[in-house]
Amino acid sequence: MRSMTSTTSPLPAVPPEMSPWKSHTFRSVWIANLASHFGVMIQAVAAAWVMTQLGGSTQMVALIQTASTLPIVLFSLWTGALADGYERRLILIAAQSFMLIASAMLAIYAALGLLTPWLLLTFTFLIASGMAVKIPTIQAALSDMVPREALPAAVAMNGMGFNVARSLGPAIGGIVVAGLGAASAFILNAASYIGLIIVLFRWKEPAAPRSLPAERLGNAVVTGLHYVAMSPDICTVLLRVMVFGIAGSATTALMPLIALHLLGGGPLTYGLLLGAFGLGAVGGAFATARLRQRLSNEGLVRLSVVAMIVSGLVSAISPYLAVTLTALLIGGAGWVIAYSTFNLVVQTTSPRWVVARTLSIYQIANFAGLACGSAAFGWLAERQGVSTSLLVAAALQLASVGLGAVRKLPFSNPSDLDPLDHFEEPATVVPVEARTGPVDISLEYRIAPERVTDFLSAMTVRKRIRCRDGAKRWRLYRDLSEADLWTERYHVATWLDYLRHNSRRTKADLANLELLRSLQDDGVPIRIRRAIGQQPGHPGLAETDAQRTRPEVTGDF
Repeated sequence: MRSMTSTTSPLPAVPPEMSPWKSHTFRSVWIANLASHFGVMIQAVAAAWVMTQLGGSTQMVALIQTASTLPIVLFSLWTGALADGYERRLILIAAQSFMLIASAMLAIYAALGLLTPWLLLTFTFLIASGMAVKIPTIQAALSDMVPREALPAAVAMNGMGFNVARSLGPAIGGIVVAGLGAASAFILNAASYIGLIIVLFRWKEPAAPRSLPAERLGNAVVTGLHYVAMSPDICTVLLRVMVFGIAGSATTALMPLIALHLLGGGPLTYGLLLGAFGLGAVGGAFATARLRQRLSNEGLVRLSVVAMIVSGLVSAISPYLAVTLTALLIGGAGWVIAYSTFNLVVQTTSPRWVVARTLSIYQIANFAGLACGSAAFGWLAERQGVSTSLLVAAALQLASVGLGAVRKLPFSNPSDLDPLDHFEEPATVVPVEARTGPVDISLEYRIAPERVTDFLSAMTVRKRIRCRDGAKRWRLYRDLSEADLWTERYHVATWLDYLRHNSRRTKADLANLELLRSLQDDGVPIRIRRAIGQQPGHPGLAETDAQRTRPEVTGDF
């Protein structure tokens, strides 16, 4: 089952006609989204500066960064659940509109001189909350904008836009604040959302066929967490991105101190360092497509780790601006190649029904790693110096190479995760409604003694598939009186959950289904029984047999 099996084959080449730039929707969204990213970065610089002007303490200034990142941790998973159940285009329009209103209010308060430190933190938190809704939703929507073959390049371009804005946006923000004032920077941020709102209103998102209603939000969140927990490939990505982010955060977090203490420069030097890192990110994004034709996902990340190590080591020991700029060019390229690879692996190992939730969990792991690493290396730099902190970060990146030898990144063909679409709702003797439950399902297998070892191995995978797709209390039983009789049993909360559970089968799961069929004794069918929970003495369904479907003989299980 390829969705559960790690491989490291490079992706096939993307023909020019499959480039994401051939998609008018992708081009328009990318350009408008880039402008929006720049607006957010300009706003962040202006907010930090205004906090100092308002007489905020050092702690209040630091809380600006906290207010900018905390919503991603708090709300991303809920956003992913929304984006998997409802129209992503409308969610993006709502998020952009919310940020536009919050930014406009911030600009008005700033222009009228009514801002206080706590008001500024509140507006910053609100704007970041809109970003928490937007980021996983727009990443999940990429597959709706471009052909499947162009998805890797689209992910790389999306990451490049974010990294370019993050690298160059603060420098532009500093210029705007210095020349026009903080209120103008807030107005510019508000205006930056308008373009993407217009593009999204014009986009005709392809309608996703839905035969079942969307899950309740709380259930959808739990389902997403459960899916990730039962998906070894995605867990590997989460572990790897956290380690890479912790180690890689040193370069970006300490960049102002590199400019000040290691190069003896000022704001201009800092701006040049940011620019070099951003230019490297652009180069890395364009190089990713060609590198992906030659290297596996694991190879790309190892190359990125080497680039980050070189960047950190050179920055730690170089007193020369030109040398450090070159090192940061290399680091910026490695940064965007690694993150586009991590992001792509999550997308290509997640079926469409849960992809926004897996991406949101990925974002939480990513930002958690960056936040922890930035704090740790900032603490170390304060006590042992900037150079020491950068050298320790480089050593930690070496450890991530060792981790890659044990937990290699997978690659799964996205077509393997298309719905299998062979399940039909079974007929029942007892009428059932969508919310009726709980539901108990049992499947009876006849397995010859010489096939037991292979059967148990297949059932190990089967358990993972079942639990990953929403089954509860999965068990495998062997009959004490008939040694060849095995029973697989699990529960779901309602009949609707049972239908959802079976509709989540993907083409990658087919190999396991066929293997179990082949292990079944020749001529003996697999029997499926389904039963609805019943309270003793409840009127209407007094007999146990009336609570079940007929024993069903089917290959669809």
